[in-house]
Amino acid sequence: MQDKRLFLTGLFEAAVAAADPELALRAALPERPKGRTVVIGLGKGAAQLAAAFERLWDGPVEGVVVTRYGYAAPCAQLRVMEAAHPVPDAAGLDATAALFEAVSGLTEDDLVVALVCGGGSALLPAPPEGLTLEDEQALNRALLGSGAPIGVMNAIRKHASRIKGGRLAAACAPARVVSLIVSDVPGDDPAQVASGPTVPDTVDARMALGMVEAWNIALPERVLAHIRSAASEAPMPDDPVFARNEVHVVASARLSLEAAARKAEAAGVPAAILSDSVEGEARDVGLVHAAIAREVAARGRPFAPPVVLLSGGETTVTLRGEGGRGGRNTEFLLAFAHAIDGVAGVHALAADTDGIDGSEDNAGAFADAGTAARLRETGEDAMTLLSRNDAWSAFDRVGALFVPGPTGTNVNDFRAILIAAPE
Repeated sequence: MQDKRLFLTGLFEAAVAAADPELALRAALPERPKGRTVVIGLGKGAAQLAAAFERLWDGPVEGVVVTRYGYAAPCAQLRVMEAAHPVPDAAGLDATAALFEAVSGLTEDDLVVALVCGGGSALLPAPPEGLTLEDEQALNRALLGSGAPIGVMNAIRKHASRIKGGRLAAACAPARVVSLIVSDVPGDDPAQVASGPTVPDTVDARMALGMVEAWNIALPERVLAHIRSAASEAPMPDDPVFARNEVHVVASARLSLEAAARKAEAAGVPAAILSDSVEGEARDVGLVHAAIAREVAARGRPFAPPVVLLSGGETTVTLRGEGGRGGRNTEFLLAFAHAIDGVAGVHALAADTDGIDGSEDNAGAFADAGTAARLRETGEDAMTLLSRNDAWSAFDRVGALFVPGPTGTNVNDFRAILIAAPE
């Protein structure tokens, strides 16, 4: 079993290496401007992106980047600030103000380089007039517990913000803005990463309200009233203020899964990428993956073992219990472990590529055919723990948590399921 875990860990490491900040940025650097170069960054991997940009950039640079507490990296010229994730805090308000200050007073000769990756939505609270930080915190909690996909959450967030939905890029005018984006969203739509502070989209307030209704999201009344008002509308992509801007996705789940597949095949194990954009309730996605694994193990279809099944994307978790610990990857894996109970030869790793799954210090966990049985030996049951969203406790009890630490990047969830050849 230890050999299988080492194999799966190697695939995770290959996926993370493919999103290495310096590698990702090298081919996408813009030309030096006549005027100033200002860097703004936000997200869980923003500090690492900023440090890499400093190493690559041939010229003076200034600016501010914002990351999650504990994710900072040393930068020589750029100011690194930290704030809370996934629920914003007062430090995030200070960081938002610092970003707006960094891009004030620019000219047409200046260049703004935006380094954007996942996590920025929570890191940069910017409540519009009439709303408070507490309102934005309540909005985030409602969205996180709703089970809505990330695209829906971000579309709603941008209508209760002064910075999301392209508003930060608009504040940079008349300077040109080049956004270099590490995508953590299914489909790699750059306007969805961190709720698109420098990339507008076409979702208007009416559409956002439709999403609230479709997903039955209990938004705070003050936030809902604001979205219904004309003040919530964000600039559209055809606004002239964005005419000179550029957007480049420099790293994504697709590229990372392809790197993991190459790593597996170099070790003699065929790899099949199921999808890089899986969405849905984490436990339901776990059951679907388990059904495929059982079919492979029992009947050799649609793939013959040995094979490793790879997938990415971003699942969601609907909160059902009180006091549970964990995140979407452990929730996925606990449902998966229950569904492959006793199916010999199946080993799996599910982890967030930023190194943190939910609110704990693990990226995810390992599971195999005996995980559910080992959990029962401790006096617990997979489905009972799943009913209260307590997947972290399940894998902690059986010594199967995966704790690589912060990785410095974020290209969403990583899932690898190894089905060994019959002995």
